[in-house]
Amino acid sequence: MKILIVQDYLRSGGTERQSVLLANAMAHAGHATTLLTFRPGGALAGTVEKNVDLRAVQPFDVGLDWFAPDLVRTARRLKPDIVLCMGRIANSRAGALQHALPATAVIATMRTGKPLPALFRRSLQRVRHVVANSREARRNLVEQHDVSADKISVIHNSLVFPPDLSAVRNDALRQAQGATAATVVLLCVAMFRPEKNQRELVEIAAALPREADWQLWLAGDGPSRAACEYLVADHDLGARVKFLGFHRDPSPLYRAADIAVHASTSESLSNFLIEAQAAGLPAVVYDAQGIGECFIPDKTGWIVPQGDRAGFLARLAPLLADPALRQACAAPAREYARRNFDAARQFQAYLDLFARLAQPASKP
Repeated sequence: MKILIVQDYLRSGGTERQSVLLANAMAHAGHATTLLTFRPGGALAGTVEKNVDLRAVQPFDVGLDWFAPDLVRTARRLKPDIVLCMGRIANSRAGALQHALPATAVIATMRTGKPLPALFRRSLQRVRHVVANSREARRNLVEQHDVSADKISVIHNSLVFPPDLSAVRNDALRQAQGATAATVVLLCVAMFRPEKNQRELVEIAAALPREADWQLWLAGDGPSRAACEYLVADHDLGARVKFLGFHRDPSPLYRAADIAVHASTSESLSNFLIEAQAAGLPAVVYDAQGIGECFIPDKTGWIVPQGDRAGFLARLAPLLADPALRQACAAPAREYARRNFDAARQFQAYLDLFARLAQPASKP
């Protein structure tokens, strides 16, 4: 098959990681795969394998995510059998791509809990099919956006970084951050955007007992980082809260941490949480779309209503105090992640869907 994956920009977010993972896997399986971005470059551009046709419609980076000159003309020249749109901006163009390529199956994706732009909502009605990355996202497509259930497939995110189960605890990284063997390390890996809500994690950390031995690690970069750093300084938490920056491969962080924490206000399915589960980390998180599908609720992860800071602290307290409780979560968390988010399984689900949609009988 000739497969075209469309993404506005290869920034360091979870959707972009999934785009690259799928493009690499499709090309490795022998399919002619093009990853077409609006803007050239990006933090993840270097992770695209050479057998993927990586190209951008902007001749040089003008700094505008939505600007896609000649997108339709480029897609027509490529003559793909399948077009897969990833991310809110690319999905806003999916309807136009389907109109321009009526014999091609254009697939939109629902990978966000944020409000959808009008063009995205219109695209949902025009495209051949929609992939939702959680059952809750599928339900919202049906109930809120009037998309036919028969037109939607649920394919969960893939583990971008499957854990090395033979790897030992990353004590060197802990020591580099001033953590001892007894320190309980809380970890969040996410871009610093307002909806990822790292500020709330800082406020929660400020309410933790100062006499306890803990640290909060925030990995990632983005526009909200400076405000979080200011908040940490304001709470005098500089020795406790560590800003680790963007990690192309965050696997070493999972092997150094003890508990995953997440306060995002908008999700569809969290890459960070499924990777943390694969590494055996218990999780305490605020509720958002798809969160309950990332782990086994009340066994390997605990969900707290949005904004319930006291409830978050109450769920966190026994995990902070009891290494045995954390260890009891490890094996079922790894098994759940392996069973539900295995990359080979998800990749095959996409291939099966593509093969079905590319059949002549499915074309109008």
